[in-house]
Amino acid sequence: MKFERQGISDAELRALYRELVYPRLIEEKMLVLLRQGKISKWFSGIGQEAISVGAAMALHQDEYLLPMHRNLGMFTARGVPFRRLFSQWQGKENGFTKGRDRSFHFGTNPYHMVGMISHLGPQLGVADGIALGSVLKNEKKVTFVVTGDGGTSEGDFHEALNVAAVWDLPVIFCIESNGYGLSTPSSEQYKCSQLSDRALGYGMKSVRIDGNNILEVYATLRSLAEEMRQDPKPVLVECLTFRMRGHEEASGVKYVPQDLFDAWKQKDPIDQYGNWLHNEAIMPKEEQEQIRLKLKETIDSDVLAVFDEPELPGNREESLYDVYAPYSAVPMQPQNPETKPMRIIDAVRSALELALEKHPQLILMGQDIGTYGGVFKATDGLLDTAGAERVRNTPLCESAILSAALGLSIKGMKAMVEMQFADFVSSGFTAVVNNLAKTHWRWGQTADVVVRMPTGAGVAAGPFHSQSNEAWFFHTPGLKIYYPSNAYDAKGLLLSAFEDPNPVMFFEHKALYRAQEEQVPTSYYTLPEGKANLCSKGEKLSLISYGMGVVKALECLSDFPENTIEIIDLRTLVPLDYDTVFQSVKKTGRALVLHEATDLGGIGADLASKIQEACFQWLDAPVKRLSADNTPVPFAPALEQAFLPWNRLSNTIEELLSW
Repeated sequence: MKFERQGISDAELRALYRELVYPRLIEEKMLVLLRQGKISKWFSGIGQEAISVGAAMALHQDEYLLPMHRNLGMFTARGVPFRRLFSQWQGKENGFTKGRDRSFHFGTNPYHMVGMISHLGPQLGVADGIALGSVLKNEKKVTFVVTGDGGTSEGDFHEALNVAAVWDLPVIFCIESNGYGLSTPSSEQYKCSQLSDRALGYGMKSVRIDGNNILEVYATLRSLAEEMRQDPKPVLVECLTFRMRGHEEASGVKYVPQDLFDAWKQKDPIDQYGNWLHNEAIMPKEEQEQIRLKLKETIDSDVLAVFDEPELPGNREESLYDVYAPYSAVPMQPQNPETKPMRIIDAVRSALELALEKHPQLILMGQDIGTYGGVFKATDGLLDTAGAERVRNTPLCESAILSAALGLSIKGMKAMVEMQFADFVSSGFTAVVNNLAKTHWRWGQTADVVVRMPTGAGVAAGPFHSQSNEAWFFHTPGLKIYYPSNAYDAKGLLLSAFEDPNPVMFFEHKALYRAQEEQVPTSYYTLPEGKANLCSKGEKLSLISYGMGVVKALECLSDFPENTIEIIDLRTLVPLDYDTVFQSVKKTGRALVLHEATDLGGIGADLASKIQEACFQWLDAPVKRLSADNTPVPFAPALEQAFLPWNRLSNTIEELLSW
């Protein structure tokens, strides 16, 4: 291994050695504790320390690092105290996640680090969002994100590189090319001769370096970062290295040929660098040993201190409280009395325009939302008023864009992502349900993101443009769900969603976009979440619905005597106004839960169960649900109308009233 100083001072060279040794000694201690049964799991980065340390030392302290589970050296070189790290690994209070997540699945803004989740790929898109925030703030900062050679097979890798290239984002995408994805060798992961060649397809610069040579890693990344701060563009860096232990300790290494271990042992980054420092008379072996002894003493002391820390109690109340970032919504009244006729699509556009004015850090993202104005024209004209930096056309990369929205939030900004159709959110499902939804609960980071979801059937668009998929997210703690049925609510609730620092899935029924018109305030106002609207009063039956269901319920009111049916528009599904529902059902003695989504596993099932539990003694009839058939949404109009529940609504009400 050839080391070249490249202008690196003696002080830097000595510092690099200490930072290389520190994570190695920690890992050796962890392996001892694992054998003793004192820790539960360990992912080893032994042999790969030069990549982590070189990156952390090359970048500025306030530039974000997005490591994986073999990058302990990034944390230690960035100055994260080992005692806190070990508390994190042991699930203690002094860790970063209150015992809710393990190992490196956490972030810490004070140290400008965002850990990965087990799905590996989404952190690449998050890096895009952080870099975008830096560019928009004119900070001249670089973002560094790591993946493995196996991770380059995931769609998130390709989406993130594509977005970064199209938007000229200063992201260093680092591939730790260690030959294996768990037990699968690289020859079964990809066909290209070297991974750095993949950058060509995205119009990106790439370099391939010796990932075990600390000076090559450090000097290369430092030079790239300096260049990218002045000329923001992404770079793909392939670091050749080797994993000297199993994917994690329990998996072993029997699948790896011994000759590979023998060859790479001769390239150990610490041994090689230490010998060079000694031979160059920069740091003799005796001084190196003194550094090791002092670090071992510190590690042993910190381990004992963490073992003495008390175990966390099973605090359900705190865990439930932390699912959402604290937020006290105070409804805002319209600033002036002026109103004008608006359809839901007009109300949504008005809300977006006002939100852009009020929140200068708000960025809108979505396919075709710029010049074209979105497929439903909800953003029509906003490009002219807010500019292309804030109203951003995106590539067809749902996962990367939803992940980037989280990255913007980490940078203290707000983001809105428009799905062309609610159906397409499945392409970014992990980003929503595993990153946006869980981030605050895991490590206290808000996900200040609104995802707009044009939803629903009735327009003969077939099974991939018509789904009512709100129940997908109703089951996921950490997400809020808003679903207006009219223009007034659509505007007020959307503006409320932008006030909230929590992720909001905002459903807009496509068939209602231009179906109705009403007087709506032209100025800024918000509506309370978790507060249902009583659309009509009745004494004999409570009909609970949202979205199109409310419209259809109101249409059938004339089929029944006055004051028979009480219609409740939930407006927000999470949080849901159970109090208003229960109060109504206790008065009428009958409950019908109506929604367009399919029956099995729908929100109506949960709501019916809650009504049964809370109102059983007041019920005069079984709680009834009415919903769509359990099939995909058909295309032909006659089939679609038969699939939907609306033609069965009046008969269902009559049956329930007859009890």
